[in-house]
Formats: sequence, C-alpha cells, structure tokens
Amino acid sequence: MKIEPGESVILILQNPREKIVGVLHEISAAGISLRGIDLEYFDDWISAIKNDEPYLPMQDYFVPMWRVERLTRDEGSFEMPSMTEQFNQKTGFDLSQF
Repeated sequence: MKIEPGESVILILQNPREKIVGVLHEISAAGISLRGIDLEYFDDWISAIKNDEPYLPMQDYFVPMWRVERLTRDEGSFEMPSMTEQFNQKTGFDLSQF
C-alpha cells in the first residue's frame, strides 16, 4: 500500500542520522515534506504537552531525497502502540492537531 499525505510516518535520514515522526504532506522526486518532530525529543514533548508546560512545536520539514534512508508508516504492533497512538493515549490529543 502506498503511503498517502496526511498519514503519520517515521522518516529516517542520513548525513547526519536523524529520525523524525510526523504527518506526511508530500513525496516527490525532489524530496519529502512533512510536519514533524525529532524522535529524540518525542517523549519530552509528550510530557510537556500532558503537563501543560512550554514545548517546542512540530516543524515543517522538506528533506531532499538524497538524505532519505527510509520512510515508514507509523504503525503499531500487538505489543507496542505506534508513536501516534502513544501520543493520543498520553495527551488525549490527535497528533495532526499539532
């Protein structure tokens, strides 16, 4: 199945290596556009939102295709909820609202 705009995704980049979780805007030959947040900050971000503390907002990214190592749909498994599901469960908000 094709990953469509509006879906939650995890983007893994190279040079430097980064992981971004967010909502896909567009995929083109030039690159990938999404609104997301660095996966290293994800737990702290959820905690700040949950506790009504100041936090860094999600950012709009355009990543050139040469930096893209992998793009995956943010899907959970039986044992582990997706990043989006974790966000929803812990904050009560929908990730696409941010």
